[in-house]
Amino acid sequence: MDLADSDLSALPDPLKILARRGTLRRYRKGTLLIQEGDFSDTLFIVLSGRVKAFSIDDRDREITYGTYGPGEYLGEMSLDGGPRSASVITLEATSCVVVPRATLRDHITAHPDFAFELIKRVIRRARLATDSARNLALLDVYGRLIRVLNTLAEGEPRRIAARPTHQELANRVGASREMISKLMKDLQRGGYVENDGAGMLIVRPLPSSW
Repeated sequence: MDLADSDLSALPDPLKILARRGTLRRYRKGTLLIQEGDFSDTLFIVLSGRVKAFSIDDRDREITYGTYGPGEYLGEMSLDGGPRSASVITLEATSCVVVPRATLRDHITAHPDFAFELIKRVIRRARLATDSARNLALLDVYGRLIRVLNTLAEGEPRRIAARPTHQELANRVGASREMISKLMKDLQRGGYVENDGAGMLIVRPLPSSW
């Protein structure tokens, strides 16, 4: 599919130049874009919709690393030739630009500054992975939950635009859905959070312990 200027409206200018070198693809909700463990060197630039990066263990327990929307790109961690470190699935109808490694290499040759942007993105993801491992090791379930809620919330008042389900929160913090449901109900009863249409408001600062 050909790319129109409107397709690239969510991208910063440096990423628009790279996107024009790729191929537009549209995916239905529930499409697996990346399979953990596979060998592939494709970069996905999200134009519209949302995707989720996750892993599933041998007992079908899922851990979610993050959700990503327009202007984000995924797949850069496998550009070293190694296997995919996580799976990525679409959470809704999603449009992406697909960029193979050879095209990315040509783009970096023509625009060396983009290499620094790519390095910064890899470092940022590595730091997030380190933080997640630290949280799992050192924080209890409630501590991990409020970290996620505070990370998702934006603006003043603090609002989460797309309210996550209890199962989605459980996947993010590495806990059972039942435990998350109990904690969220307690926070609502305490007047700390409340539903706001399709979103959620953090009405007052979440207590550090529960």
